[in-house]
Amino acid sequence: MCAHVVVAEDDPKQADLIRRYLEREGHRVVVVHDGRAALEAARGGPAELLVLDVMMPVMDGLDVCRALRAESALPVLMLTARATEEDLLLGLDLGADDYLTKPYSPRELMARVRSLLRRSSGALPQEAPAPSAVPSPALTAGAVTVDPLRHEVTADGRYVSCTPAEFRLLEVLAAEPGRVFTRAQLLEQLHGIDRYITTRTVDTHVMNLRRKIEPHPRRPARLLTVYGIGYKLAEGPHDAS
Repeated sequence: MCAHVVVAEDDPKQADLIRRYLEREGHRVVVVHDGRAALEAARGGPAELLVLDVMMPVMDGLDVCRALRAESALPVLMLTARATEEDLLLGLDLGADDYLTKPYSPRELMARVRSLLRRSSGALPQEAPAPSAVPSPALTAGAVTVDPLRHEVTADGRYVSCTPAEFRLLEVLAAEPGRVFTRAQLLEQLHGIDRYITTRTVDTHVMNLRRKIEPHPRRPARLLTVYGIGYKLAEGPHDAS
């Protein structure tokens, strides 16, 4: 699938390498070299993915992600030389959808790009549905509804803006309300096998989702922790176990 991709990377050689690999797969690419330009490019055009270096002049990638998440669910793939778990979780907590640590291979980068674009589109590359195909019904768990066809989430009838990773996590939980999923099971749904991501990533996504779908995020009644195991989405208002 072709997409409009913004690449924010202050190293010209690295930026050119990323651009060439993206264009080789048919994507339209805009390259910028500082954080403010990245934010303007993400806001000003029909961008479908932001490949965002953390260490940039004028405005760093973390501040760009923070500002962007206040107004948009544009998928963000962060690139960084910082490899600690705390750095990773900070990026995800600010709303990044995936995190790639330098040095990385271009093939791995493109695999992450393809994965994010598939998740954000809600479907595999465009194929005409079979004539007998029946659209996937919306998934409902109490006051939370996840519509895979429209790629929309509502809570109490209110539209909820989710990142692709948050949407996928909620979609998995809403497909089987009341079922307890381990962190490893949810992580597999989000990222597959990934040498950089840990199960704490799931905790970060859950925390962000609670801010969006819970009436009182500090006292969750919908997206519940099952201690020692993982998480589940409550079937209804009375499922608080």
